Amino acid sequence: MSGPVLARRGFLASAAGLGAALALGACGGESAPTAGAPATSAPAAGGWTFTDDRDKKLELDKTPSRIVAQVGAAAALWDFGVRPIAVFGPHKLDDGTKDPQVGNVDITKVEGLGNVWDEFNVEKYISLQPDLLVSSMYVKGTLWYVPDKSKETIEQVAPTVGVMLTGRSATEVIGTYEQLARSLGATMEGVPEAKARMEAATKELARFKDLRILLMSGGPDAMWVVNPPEYPDLVHLTTAGLNVVTPSKVDEGGFFQTLSWENADTYDADVILYDTRTQSLKPEEMLKKPTFAKLPAVEAGQLYPWNAEAPYSYQGYAVFLEGLVANLKKAKALP
Repeated sequence: MSGPVLARRGFLASAAGLGAALALGACGGESAPTAGAPATSAPAAGGWTFTDDRDKKLELDKTPSRIVAQVGAAAALWDFGVRPIAVFGPHKLDDGTKDPQVGNVDITKVEGLGNVWDEFNVEKYISLQPDLLVSSMYVKGTLWYVPDKSKETIEQVAPTVGVMLTGRSATEVIGTYEQLARSLGATMEGVPEAKARMEAATKELARFKDLRILLMSGGPDAMWVVNPPEYPDLVHLTTAGLNVVTPSKVDEGGFFQTLSWENADTYDADVILYDTRTQSLKPEEMLKKPTFAKLPAVEAGQLYPWNAEAPYSYQGYAVFLEGLVANLKKAKALP
């Protein structure tokens, strides 16, 4: 696998300083399979069909009910009313509590098939007798957190759905998950209210158009400045009117620019939003980097959290955007 691909995966997975996702140890569970079922309305008669973002048309005799999903996909589907029976990807922290990436999913009611990159318990997956696997994609055709080494076996067990993230807006991604959830008979409870909240918060963003906003993630030896067009949440923010810093030279792959901490002042910004995922450096750790600590936005106290993997649901984005608006109200343009 090429270096740029590994770098992209390391950044996106945000594991062990964003470069060592593949070196983390496994921590799968050993509990018996559950016989879960999604909280949905009655399945549609006459079979089920869905065309995913790989342009792959799926046709089944009946609506899938035993669904396994990557944590981001599970979080989105859960908010629409679909209850997966198992998840894979970061869902449990070292202390046993829930990883923020899994959103509102009740991890006590789903099986865990893997908690880190390249970990997927194929035997347990087979024993669950799934009807469908759902995952997001950063690269078309590559299901996020489905390991290459077991991809063929996994895809033989049940049909798979891929939802594309890269180069799309959050509203587009949410719309795809909504369409999928509806096809699965989801209840849509609370969706209209959450959609209204998301739309209201989005409208407020334009009032902060004079603020230069930089989004970044920190590792032990480098910081990453993200490239807005590649991320659904940032496409949403820029479309809504925010002035988000775009790096002048991105790494191969297009997702970000890698800077040494000595060059943390490469871009001017009034506000810095930092990646809150669990393996990224925390603010107190980044403040130990002298160049970062002296940035005008940091000295002004305009360093705010960025939920880099907010669930692609109206509920998830209502919470994300309302929190962002609340923080930007406290910020001001700097000289």
